[in-house]
Formats: sequence, structure tokens, C-alpha cells
Amino acid sequence: MPTNKNAFIRYKYLDTLLSDRHHYYDINDLTERVNDMMERDGLGMSVVRRTIEKDLVNMQLTPFSAPIDFEKKNGRNVYRYTDPTFSIFSQELSREERNLLCELLCTIGQFDGLDNFTWLENFKIGLGLEERRQIISFSNNPYLKNSNLLGTLFDQISNEVAIRLSYHTFNDATIRTIDFHPYLLKQYNDRWFLLGAADSDKHILTFALDRIDKVVPLPERKYIPCPDDIADRFDDIVGVTYYENRPVEHILCWVSDASMGYVDTKPIHGSYTPLKGDAEQQLRTEYPQLQGGMFFTLDCINNFELIRELCSYGKDLLVLRSDGTVAEDVRKRVSEMNEKYSELRT
Repeated sequence: MPTNKNAFIRYKYLDTLLSDRHHYYDINDLTERVNDMMERDGLGMSVVRRTIEKDLVNMQLTPFSAPIDFEKKNGRNVYRYTDPTFSIFSQELSREERNLLCELLCTIGQFDGLDNFTWLENFKIGLGLEERRQIISFSNNPYLKNSNLLGTLFDQISNEVAIRLSYHTFNDATIRTIDFHPYLLKQYNDRWFLLGAADSDKHILTFALDRIDKVVPLPERKYIPCPDDIADRFDDIVGVTYYENRPVEHILCWVSDASMGYVDTKPIHGSYTPLKGDAEQQLRTEYPQLQGGMFFTLDCINNFELIRELCSYGKDLLVLRSDGTVAEDVRKRVSEMNEKYSELRT
């Protein structure tokens, strides 16, 4: 590969790093990150510190004229653009790009009004994008406690910034602190949850936003990215609670005629499988007391959300058996609820 093309690739990487306002990069950091990016993109090459130093000088010359400056941070000379909006690759948006961007901004407009998302409106104004009527509406509860943290955490995750998290549990008001690498914001049952990993443990942890007391960014801390696709863990669960040591259970259920349509059109889990033909006939013989309705199976990891969802249908959904603890946990929950109602009658 010609040398000038190699330099252009490095300029592209440096352009991104120099406009980053969430991290501090000295010359060693820039060298390491550029090498990481080249390895990520399969370029099969590496550079030394002296090469990056020359690149920074060349980027300040014509035709780029990049406004690169350095400042002292924690005893280090850190490099960045004096204008964070500058890019050596700046160009006008095409009509198609403007239309697409406008639609995307309108789509995420459900965050309008939340702290730290006011930049959406400023962004639209700065680009001169025309106002459009909203055609997609998502569920959003603006009165949810700590919903203002969405913007802050979105910012830290998208810019790969470690944070110091202060939180408490439902059962204990004691405030605890943890240094944390945030990976994902997920909504479930009209509540928001933050998933990530602690410095000292690679296991994924989950925090409800309404249990978080304070978030402090740690730009000097090296961010540890998630080694896996964190979305994969939701394939085997309902909700957000994931237990790494629990197996996937095969669960057999029956749902009545009254609730069958609800379960069929909004399955409890992606593994939902209605049973038909010989399999259904065999179950009709095995459970003659269950008239009508439908038999179906699920393949899930047992957690609080799954048990609550299965019990939410009351008598219209029965968990007949499972190859783990789900069926027994549902029966226990129903039994305890029956005891509470029995106490009220005495």
C-alpha cells in the first residue's frame, strides 16, 4: 500500500480522536488507539510514536489546516482540536442525507424535553432541517424517576467513557459506589435499566435508573469495552435479569380461549411455539380437564420477570411442567397469593 494512502488512513483515525471531548489523549494514547483501529479494520500494519508526531504536524499544514492544540491534563500533554466541530473531512450533506437525518431525529424525538437531550433540537436547528409531523410514537414516561439520566448515560456509552456510579437498592438505602463501564440502556416494563461491567469483575451488572443516585464521568480511566454482543443475552430471558449460572428451561404451558389471542399475538418470549397436530392431541389426552385453549412451549432462563409474566394471566394461563424450577416457582407464587387472600377472609 502506498505511503501516502497509509498516512491518509491515519489522518482519518486521528481526526476522530482529536475531536473527542470525552477522553484525554497524549501522544502515547494516540499511537495506541491508531494501532488498535488499524488492527480492527484488518489493515495489518502498525505505527510508532514518531510517525504520529509527524502526522500531527502535517495535519496542521495545507490543505487540512487542522487547529490542533495541546494542554496539560494531570501532568500530560493531551492533543485535541481547539474547535470540536472541526473535521478535515467536513462536507455538505446531500439532499438524501438531510432527509434521512431528519427522519431519524424525528424518530428519536420521544426524548425531547429530557435533560441532556436538548442538543437534538439544537442539532436540527443548526442543520436547518425542516419540522415534520411525528409519525412514530414510542412509550415514554417523562415522570419516571431519574429519567434525566438517560441523556447523561447515553452520552457516556456512545463515547465509551467509564463512570463512577453511586446507587442504592430497594431494600437498603445505603449508598454504594462502583467504578463502572456502561454498555447498554434498555427499557422494560416502562422502566429503564443500565447494563455494564465493574472494573473488578467482567460479569454484566444491571442497575435500574431509579436506583442510581449519582453518575460521575471518569475520562482519565481507560474504558473496557464489552467483549461480547450484550444484546445476545436477551435471547434467552424475559426482561433484563440474567443469571449466567442458570440453564435455559423447556416450559410447557396451557392458555385458555379467553387469553389465547393475547398470547398468540404478543408472545411472552421469542421462543414461543404453539403445539399442533399429534403433539397437541397427546396433551389433550394427558390433560383432559383442560378444555379448549391452546398448548405452547417456551425456552427461557428462569428469572423474576418470567415468573411475574406467567402469573399475570391468572387462571387463564397454567404452567404444566418444566425441566427446571419454573413450574414449581409459579405454583409457589400462586400458593402464597392464595394464602394471603385466605388470611383476608378470616
